[in-house]
Amino acid sequence: MLEKLGKQNNSQDYSWRFWFTLPIYPFGKRQTIRKEVVKDRIWTFDQLQGIFYVVVPIRMTVVKLDKGGLLVYAPVAPTPECLRLVEELVAEHGNIKYIILPTISGLEHKVFVGPFARCFPNSQIFVAPKQWSFPVNLPLSWLGIPTKRTQVLPEDSSKTPFANQFDYCILGPIELGAGRFAEVALLHKSSKTLLVTDAIVSVPETPPAIIQLDSYPLLFHARDNATDIITDTEENRRKGWQRIALFALYFRPSVLDVPKWGEVLREAMSAPQRSKKAYFGLYPFEWKPHWQRCFDALRGDGRLFVAPILQTLILNRAPEETIAWADKVASWDFNKIIPCHFHAPIEAKPYQFRQAFSFLEKHSTGVLPQEDFQVLKDIDATLDKLGIPSAKEKV
Repeated sequence: MLEKLGKQNNSQDYSWRFWFTLPIYPFGKRQTIRKEVVKDRIWTFDQLQGIFYVVVPIRMTVVKLDKGGLLVYAPVAPTPECLRLVEELVAEHGNIKYIILPTISGLEHKVFVGPFARCFPNSQIFVAPKQWSFPVNLPLSWLGIPTKRTQVLPEDSSKTPFANQFDYCILGPIELGAGRFAEVALLHKSSKTLLVTDAIVSVPETPPAIIQLDSYPLLFHARDNATDIITDTEENRRKGWQRIALFALYFRPSVLDVPKWGEVLREAMSAPQRSKKAYFGLYPFEWKPHWQRCFDALRGDGRLFVAPILQTLILNRAPEETIAWADKVASWDFNKIIPCHFHAPIEAKPYQFRQAFSFLEKHSTGVLPQEDFQVLKDIDATLDKLGIPSAKEKV
């Protein structure tokens, strides 16, 4: 697979001037890596994003249409570098004809659709149904999405202009009290490639290429103490990445110690060389010695799994609907999956996709260690107290 960065002339190549619409790391500077997944047919565009140096890839996928032109799934920030990499494909394979927004609530995907679409004024935009935004539910036009060439994806996938090449199935919308969750799984039939947004992930053992471009978050999380001086080595980058993955997927896994500030101050006074790490002076934390086993249990052998936050706070509120969706997707013929986060492409068969949703079935405890879900379960209990629809019984 070929990877390519844009021409690195100056920092303006990475400029994302609308960063304030979602002010998260790396803010106004976003680098892009393009990878050819299927020769002359499918390309991914990776950028990174995160909070408090917990950074993960965010991914756009571009697919060449049979009669020329391109389809874009889940746009990323249209920086000058990103647009240059896209225009290279346009010059060779034709204009962008279709842009797909495959989620309804994921701001990390939605904020880029309008700016990206305006760069390609002849494209048609298709969005998942029942869009909403937080904290104020604004119309799509207020989010910069051109309404005159935007339409909602119909429930019947045969009624789209790209139906002869793609099939899709919509999960949701799942009602979550103040908001909704939905996801559009899109199948490119001829290449047997499944595109998904957030529902499925696979975590690589080493940091993805886009994360390697910015070593600071990796080395920050490789430290065991706040005063450690970490050398930039492959081993330390891998250590930092694995801890980032635990943070990103569990929020607070069981192997993360988060003491009270009184304890932190006492320790800093008695043993300043062992002061705990903290983000900008906030949220002190320390990894327990067996954290590596926690990551190994999460990753498995590179298997597919549903992100813990979706397992505990979202999909468990609509188990029957989710399993029906997973069954439909698993009935398709595919041999690789491209999600919008973490590793891609994932070599996988339909039955492996379906197995990832077994946690919703009775008598199943899932494949991930339950002790690492405790903080998410506490959040789930709090949502119940606040009147957010409770999790339903397993199917």
